Amino acid sequence: MQRLPIESIISKIENEDIFHAVSEDYSFTLKIEDYAPYVCGAVHDGHQFRKDLWDNCLHSAYERWYEEDPETKHMVISHPILIAGCDSRFEYDLNRDPENAVFDTAWGKQLWKNPLPEVEKEKSLQKHSNFYKVVHALMSKLENKFGVCVVYDMHSYNWQRWDREVPTWNLGTSNIDNDRFGNEVESWRQMLASIELPNQIKQTAKINDTFQGNGYFLKYITRNFKNTLVLATEIAKVYCDEYKQVIYPEVVAAVEQQLQSLLPKHANEFYNRQNH
Repeated sequence: MQRLPIESIISKIENEDIFHAVSEDYSFTLKIEDYAPYVCGAVHDGHQFRKDLWDNCLHSAYERWYEEDPETKHMVISHPILIAGCDSRFEYDLNRDPENAVFDTAWGKQLWKNPLPEVEKEKSLQKHSNFYKVVHALMSKLENKFGVCVVYDMHSYNWQRWDREVPTWNLGTSNIDNDRFGNEVESWRQMLASIELPNQIKQTAKINDTFQGNGYFLKYITRNFKNTLVLATEIAKVYCDEYKQVIYPEVVAAVEQQLQSLLPKHANEFYNRQNH
């Protein structure tokens, strides 16, 4: 892996270089092992929290972890193109637009002891901006090269705080072209429903049951790239104890191993259907 400035990352994409890089400020990673018509994203995987913000933050490290999406990068680690955030969404949220990416309150609780200085906010928003410059360059390259592309936008959610039964997997589709891509959505849902998990974890997959796919990552790509489908894919945190902060590595491994075959199979079917 190389540490690279944003301009160098974009230049490598434009030249179709194979590389694995972390941004110069350590805010995100991008791996390209092959130029394929599909991308995996894990924008909420990160837990880093800039030290300048520690003393001013009212949320504990556990409270931040609880609202992040740990292990979502690991679940798609084997795929050829993977972009993932390194920083906590409590510093800036890559899945929200720039105007709302830096929180004042988070999940009903005030985030800062004292109002965040403008200079600190700007540092965080610069990272947000840089990430989307790279996303734009990447999607431009792939759409131009292949005609169509599919993005697997991986997230997780806290299922135990719901007061009803919720699915193991949820697909959010309210901001995509369902008339055009409805078959691809249903095919992906069926593949997710087929995943077998250890520890007698119940396996269900539904569409717009808990979340509707309103994230900025999906909206940005969908708005700017008309032939790219973004599949907002949420797994319930059945792979950890969300209250004790314990990860179950055997469950994470089961997801990762089965996605090794299911995800490229779906991407290949998508490409063949949409490109003819």
